[in-house]
Amino acid sequence: MELRQLTALVTVAEVGSVTGAAKLLHVVQPAVTRQIRLLEQEFGLPLFERTRQGMVPTPAAEVLIMRARRALDELERARAELRPEPGEVTGIVSVGLLESVLDILAQPLTDAVAERHPGIELRLFTGYSGHLQHWLDTGEVDLSLLYNLSDTPSLSVVPLLREQLWAVAPPDAGLVAGSPVPWATVLAHPLVLPVSGHGLRALIDRARSAVPVEPRVVVQTNSMLLQKNLVLAGHGWTVLPAAGVAADVAAGRLSGAPLTAPDVERSVVLGLQRRSRLLAPVDAVSSALTRLVRELVGSAVWPSARPTGRV
Repeated sequence: MELRQLTALVTVAEVGSVTGAAKLLHVVQPAVTRQIRLLEQEFGLPLFERTRQGMVPTPAAEVLIMRARRALDELERARAELRPEPGEVTGIVSVGLLESVLDILAQPLTDAVAERHPGIELRLFTGYSGHLQHWLDTGEVDLSLLYNLSDTPSLSVVPLLREQLWAVAPPDAGLVAGSPVPWATVLAHPLVLPVSGHGLRALIDRARSAVPVEPRVVVQTNSMLLQKNLVLAGHGWTVLPAAGVAADVAAGRLSGAPLTAPDVERSVVLGLQRRSRLLAPVDAVSSALTRLVRELVGSAVWPSARPTGRV
């Protein structure tokens, strides 16, 4: 097995065709076909099905592609880390970000790393906490923001902050950040909520169970953006972390206020793989992210949040 075979495999899987892969790799099409055929001969299994939609990986190929992509990423990291400028931290760092913090964290983090460590290439991944934790466990990301998590055998967790959940409604509802909204008021409206099984939904269900009002859930979704759009379209109210709606409330697109009776908080933590020592670029990005969270909480850009741990 050769690196060019793995490169051909991953590229064909990503673009869905041998022709497209050949163009990206700057080789002729038969060369890519030959690399795939050699891999199929080595493993004794077909790796792609040719369909009208293009080259579709077989189940066996999916396993190999996942491992090949990781091996190629590690080699790329090694090249970056072994050729640094004197005194410069270089490398590739994959960061997991919760969907609810993208608006206030993604660009400032990118700016901070570019300014302090221009030799680091950031790779930002977004998802729900459960997905991010899985990617951290499997090594697909180097560090990740998570919520309501303690240390595990494979992960080290640094507490960062606690934030209140907010009721979110159309602008004409007139919710104001300085006037908390009781759950009973929220439950009197149709609700657009995260799907069952989502970590945020578990917090919501636990809180509303303490209020003797039966909720009317009209839509469930796994997209925070869709939650907000459906509220804006008049389908109901929703519940979200303050960070996820701060920009919308400030712009007047939505109105929002902290929930009370009962109060509901989530803890946001930084998850890291347990290692004897962090790689220099991972440590640099971890420090930059922690510093940035401290600044956002201290300046109230991250609303309804209070620091915990070393932040």
